[in-house]
Amino acid sequence: MSVKRFTLAEANSVLNIIRPVVAEIQSIRERILARQPELWLAMERAGGNGGSAELSRLAHEFDRLDSLAHEIVDTGAEIKDLGIGLIDFRALRDDQEVYLCWKYGEEDIRYWHEIGAGVAGRRPIELF
Repeated sequence: MSVKRFTLAEANSVLNIIRPVVAEIQSIRERILARQPELWLAMERAGGNGGSAELSRLAHEFDRLDSLAHEIVDTGAEIKDLGIGLIDFRALRDDQEVYLCWKYGEEDIRYWHEIGAGVAGRRPIELF
């Protein structure tokens, strides 16, 4: 399987697809985290009686998260951290493979980093 490599323009264009997907992921994540205490209680109770409506709703939320994650991956982008909405796009810089890096809340791609550097090694896109 070949790895998709993006130009900066292509990656920014794909963000038009990814932005609303990541927004929905963040919304689902917030709903799940807000219900975390009651979900633990439902899980404890469900262990003895075979399930609960609350856990069935939670399963639907996780199914939707899975579907949304596949939408992102299908674009060729790489999910690095769904919790903060961190997405990377493979690119070439002077014949070296790097990542164009986008985080939820950023308007467009403003950073890049070397493959092994991670988010801590993000550099301004002007240096790309």
